[in-house]
Amino acid sequence: MPGFLLHQGAVVMCAHGGMAQPTVPNPRVLVSGMPTTTIACPYVVAGCALPPPPAANGPCVTAQFVTSALRITSNGQPLLLLDSQALCVPTATPLVVASTQVRATGM
Repeated sequence: MPGFLLHQGAVVMCAHGGMAQPTVPNPRVLVSGMPTTTIACPYVVAGCALPPPPAANGPCVTAQFVTSALRITSNGQPLLLLDSQALCVPTATPLVVASTQVRATGM
């Protein structure tokens, strides 16, 4: 499905409210003046509220996207979209994209 491209300034959170940021943004394609992100880019999560063992299996530390655009790539890697899915480590919970730029779309 088509969706807006994710970029470095997008608000991305783990399911427990921790903020996620890309570790290696893609400077080749800019949207709203900021680098986009590809499926190869891991995210780091800070501020996750899930308690550590033995109370739970958290907090979320990193995340990796598992779905991406099918028709738009940069440097040979598919770009991430608003509806791309990711899993956090070690909790296996999703990332939630709260907001992103609304000018450039991909499919």
